Amino acid sequence: MTPHYHRIVLKISGEALAGKSGFGIDYDTVVNICSSVKKCVDLGVQVGIVVGGGNFWRGRSSGKMDRTRADHMGMLATVINSLALADALESLGVVVRVQTAIAMQAIAEPYIRNRAVRHLEKGRVVIFGCGTGSPFFSTDTTAALRAAEVDADIIFKATMVDGVYDKDPHQYPDAQKYDVISFTDVLNQKLNVMDMTAASLCRDNKMPILVFNLSDPENIYRAVCGENIGTIVKEV
Repeated sequence: MTPHYHRIVLKISGEALAGKSGFGIDYDTVVNICSSVKKCVDLGVQVGIVVGGGNFWRGRSSGKMDRTRADHMGMLATVINSLALADALESLGVVVRVQTAIAMQAIAEPYIRNRAVRHLEKGRVVIFGCGTGSPFFSTDTTAALRAAEVDADIIFKATMVDGVYDKDPHQYPDAQKYDVISFTDVLNQKLNVMDMTAASLCRDNKMPILVFNLSDPENIYRAVCGENIGTIVKEV
């Protein structure tokens, strides 16, 4: 099998790691996701991962807390998830490095762009923790930034929906799914693909996004192989 992409950045929500419990980490779920990542690595695909922290902390919903401090707590949650992913990948025989945007050298490398690229070139999975290292920026924006920095071919945004729709398919049974849509249309229609900062960054750097459903982790491998799943967001 010849992969369709050479280097990807996979964006996973923290909630995806919680499984059916909705909170914390369900290790079997994490291993299932990582098993699909391993199949991609075995094909020779270079994989970077950005993971959210919503399974532990959603600072934006805490209106009484200082936003900067709440966001710092969210960054720490992403590190917990990054270490869980690293552990699962290593248990499957995948060489992995965790890099964090805020230095915590006892448990992870600091994020250094050239070092990250070198790890990818050597076939190591690189997990980017702590978001951008700054408050007020989402992990979607982190994925857009890291993908641009390491010259990825595409961002894989693994969600609980099988693509981009013109309206919420959970609320509107007549919602229409897009196979391909432009970033300009996403921004103008305010579609819930990723936040506007991330979408703008991807548009400006001509970085496409594939949005697909992670309820079946095998979709990561299918997407790498170029199967027609989800929705491609790019300037057309």
